Amino acid sequence: MPVGGYVAGIDLGGTKIYAALADLEGRVINELKVPTPAREGYEAVIRRLAAAVGQLQEEAGLPGPPLALGVGAPGPLDPAAGVVYQAPNLGWRDVPLKADLERLLGVPVYLDNDANLAALGEHRYGAGRGAAHMVYITVSTGVGGGLVLGGRLYRGATGGAGEVGHLVVDPRGPRCGCGSYGCLEALASGTAMAREARRLVAAGRGRAILEAAGGDPASITSEAVARAAAAGDEEARAIIAAAGRALGIGMAGILNLLNPAVVVLGGGAMRAGTLFWEAMEEELARRALEASRRAARIVPAALGERSGVLGALALAAGGARGEPPYSEP
Repeated sequence: MPVGGYVAGIDLGGTKIYAALADLEGRVINELKVPTPAREGYEAVIRRLAAAVGQLQEEAGLPGPPLALGVGAPGPLDPAAGVVYQAPNLGWRDVPLKADLERLLGVPVYLDNDANLAALGEHRYGAGRGAAHMVYITVSTGVGGGLVLGGRLYRGATGGAGEVGHLVVDPRGPRCGCGSYGCLEALASGTAMAREARRLVAAGRGRAILEAAGGDPASITSEAVARAAAAGDEEARAIIAAAGRALGIGMAGILNLLNPAVVVLGGGAMRAGTLFWEAMEEELARRALEASRRAARIVPAALGERSGVLGALALAAGGARGEPPYSEP
């Protein structure tokens, strides 16, 4: 067994469970990915989580259980109480995930929002390493985020801080899944880009985008838009640029409010290319206060899909060392 023991971390998604073991310094011992049995219900999922930890322990030849388990879960949740209030992709509502995993594994469990733990992972081991004040933004199917202030995760009064995707950047914009209008998520996400592309195709335009999607309007994704844009299609380029500008507007508000030293940008939609990034930076320069803009480094995420599980390991290691995992700066 590693000197000082080891911890486990899990990044729980709607389709995939990413689990790992590490020593208390964050050195990964073993890791695996398994499907999330969401359709089989809550009990099946928590049994799969426990089994993943057991499989990692057995494969690594470790004789004892982990000192603690950190879990990143989607949806609104209460980290201290260990309750996931709502996780639509899993079909969960008001589930006591922390207590149930502690019952199955017999070790302390520390729970947090998946975007918070991705932020923690990038802060401890990735692009935000060493920054006392960091904002993490992930742009993919939706838009999420996490805040590190004073070197610690900032969760807010009820654990709901960091929901950057629901900053309103255009009150007359499209409706968001949260029920509001013009949220950053409704304008800058991969889902938003795909929606705009399908709207074009329904109006008899967007031929290059439709071709990039194999001729099926239902198969249009942000990746298809990016392929058409890379081939020079102006309609696709306009969609990507509009999404980048929306992100720039939202980021300007974040910089003006929080004055971070680093903003880390991750997520699949960031692969839309330099056009997305350039449009974001142009809008950011136009709207952010100059001093706050100069102080902030805007950098791509360094850890990819490992950011969440590494953040979960960091949370567990802090708990195992006796650090108060949920105190604020």
